[in-house]
Amino acid sequence: MQTTKTLPPMSCLIIIGNEILSGRTQDKNIQFIAAGLNEIGIKLAEVRVIPDITQTIINTVKSCSEAFDYVFTTGGIGPTHDDITSAAIAQAFSTPLERNKEAEAILEKHYGRENLNTARLKMAEIPKGSRLIYNPVSAAPGFIIKNIYIMAGVPSIMQAMFDNIKGELRGGAKTLSKTISVYLTEGNLADGLTNIQNNFSDVEIGSYPFIKNQKLGTSLVCRATDPELLSKCYGELKNFLLGFNVEIDEEE
Repeated sequence: MQTTKTLPPMSCLIIIGNEILSGRTQDKNIQFIAAGLNEIGIKLAEVRVIPDITQTIINTVKSCSEAFDYVFTTGGIGPTHDDITSAAIAQAFSTPLERNKEAEAILEKHYGRENLNTARLKMAEIPKGSRLIYNPVSAAPGFIIKNIYIMAGVPSIMQAMFDNIKGELRGGAKTLSKTISVYLTEGNLADGLTNIQNNFSDVEIGSYPFIKNQKLGTSLVCRATDPELLSKCYGELKNFLLGFNVEIDEEE
């Protein structure tokens, strides 16, 4: 079954930080960003985790900026020596890193001029021409340059920043989903799923094995932007599973 498919805007999340790659810190931002983007019809198509290495940041940001409609980064914009994201992004686009007057004023108001030391002033160093992303949690702003949104890595701060930019992001149709689970292994289902997927090329069908009550099962998730097409695909999937004469569990 073929339809005229309108692709949603595509985005990429770049997680910057040695602490993520070392296992010391667990990333808690992917789910929040993915869900937030889906609400406005932007698909999070890719997530990359990279170290605090200037050239790696430069290369990754430049390639992602060209490949995706929106790019989001988290991490590396704090006051310490290993917070190099802002400087690396400035280099990526051959843009001077400058003391942003508005950012400095925000930090001065938050900390007081007497407490605004060199380390804290580093958080006001922004690539020239960027727009600020306001941070109501800890004051130090993120920024926007081209199609890249640079945010903090701390989840509570990142979430506040994301909420401040969400209104300006332009998406397409929201991706809808329907889930059905069954106590059958993927090996039992593979051939039938392939046939259904071939019939509904504009619906994404994901297969996810699980163990519950010491029994093996599979959750099948249908995703699409067209509610009618999603319903038809789900109906065919459900009929296929009912043919095994086993209990199924449906959820939205």
